[in-house]
Amino acid sequence: MDVLKAISDRRSHRSYRKEQVPEDVLGSVLKAGLEAPSARNHQPWHFSVVQDAALIQEVHDEAAKVMEKNGSPRFSDPDFQMFYHAPTVIFLFGEKEFSWTQVDCGIAVENMVLAAESLGVGSVILGLPKAAFMGEKADTLRQKLQCPEGYDFVVALALGYAEDTKDPHELHEEKISRIM
Repeated sequence: MDVLKAISDRRSHRSYRKEQVPEDVLGSVLKAGLEAPSARNHQPWHFSVVQDAALIQEVHDEAAKVMEKNGSPRFSDPDFQMFYHAPTVIFLFGEKEFSWTQVDCGIAVENMVLAAESLGVGSVILGLPKAAFMGEKADTLRQKLQCPEGYDFVVALALGYAEDTKDPHELHEEKISRIM
């Protein structure tokens, strides 16, 4: 798929089939993440791929506890699941002490969603799981997700075969300044 077409066609999906993403497709998505540029080629990321539905739910449940304490209405909806029941979730952990970790992990996750789109796999980038790494089970979850020492959660990526469709969002050309 042409990269510009992948960018135009990509949507954030919030409903997935139970069918697991095949290993060769997942490998291509992960390779795209590893090929992302990073400041000084430091590559300050670690990708933890989870296809264990119980562990994905455990992260959701811990985030729900933290968010409910903060008065978030989203988690009071019993049908809400922050990973939208995607069969695969990639947790991106980044080096805590590297200045460009957030940016570099953002570039890596964008590479992965574009690769997924080009391979017919739906995705949604998620920051909400961060709450799970601020709760009582944060260290336990880091251990279960094999987060390396000196790293912490940056962003998550839910992957699967989408069951929903979504129109493109409105483009706001006024958000561009041209200085010549």
